[in-house]
Amino acid sequence: MAMVASRAGVSGQTVSRVVNDSPRVDPATRARVEKAMAELGYRPHRAARALRTGRTHTIGLVVTTLATVGNSRMLQATAEAAERRGYALLVVTAASSIAEAFDRLQDQGVDGAIVLNEASALTRSAESPAGLRLVVVDGASDGSASAFVSTVFVSTVSSDHAGGATEATRHLLQGEHAAVHHLAGPADSFAAAERERGWRETLQDAGIDAPQIVRGDWSAESGYAAAAALESATAVFCANDQMALGLMRALAERGSRVPEDVSVIGFDDVPDAANYRPPLTTIRQDFPALAEAAVAALIADIEHAESTPSMLIPTRLVERSSTKMSS
Repeated sequence: MAMVASRAGVSGQTVSRVVNDSPRVDPATRARVEKAMAELGYRPHRAARALRTGRTHTIGLVVTTLATVGNSRMLQATAEAAERRGYALLVVTAASSIAEAFDRLQDQGVDGAIVLNEASALTRSAESPAGLRLVVVDGASDGSASAFVSTVFVSTVSSDHAGGATEATRHLLQGEHAAVHHLAGPADSFAAAERERGWRETLQDAGIDAPQIVRGDWSAESGYAAAAALESATAVFCANDQMALGLMRALAERGSRVPEDVSVIGFDDVPDAANYRPPLTTIRQDFPALAEAAVAALIADIEHAESTPSMLIPTRLVERSSTKMSS
């Protein structure tokens, strides 16, 4: 650091401010220091910085699985959001015990953690991890999904699953279908429950009795298997795009045309959705915005002890060719 300061013609304190991304450095000086750092091959020593500041600039990400598209896209978006702020990301799985996941994170000295999607439900029965700052993604905004045994409340950031489901159901009702069926996600999923809630409330508002739901497990295989129970359906709102893909394959095999005979809408807007046959109408989740909000809330708590109110990230309808509107 002294060599960098000498080459850049600044004080060691100024170099320290640049390294720690302090706003108290004018752009020209920052550029000169960064040029000197590059010329000398200087890299901040993370372990040494942790000893000095008490922070590792590492955050944890707790997941139950990375096999689902939503979780893998959130991992990518969270890693990018953390990197932009100079934080590393450590991923742990909590397939059986979230308490063990928290223990592993604390052993690694992370400054805080983001609990992702399905793992969020596991916090309901967990002991509060002492000293570990947390943000829950897709947890109830009233705190019920973030209320630990010791009643510690943490920030929550969620997609507007219910709002997206409402938009999907209304879109199908505009096609003058007598009813809209629902291919739901797993019963223990917060996102699936919210999407089901939006579907039910929209039908109720329209004076339509909700048909019996058919439940899948997020996979295309479960969507394919669900087709047998949806034989009478003319409009199906699927809780994710993979199940919609499986359903459309089963419909094609039995000779039902999409959208002429059955309109199908998904949720997530995976990158391949536009290349389904037919291209899938779906509800787009803004994964980058969701990750950005979660990382920003966590770092605000870590660096400034600022509590962030619960946030709801909007979704939006992407209309393609798998739904048919009335003429």
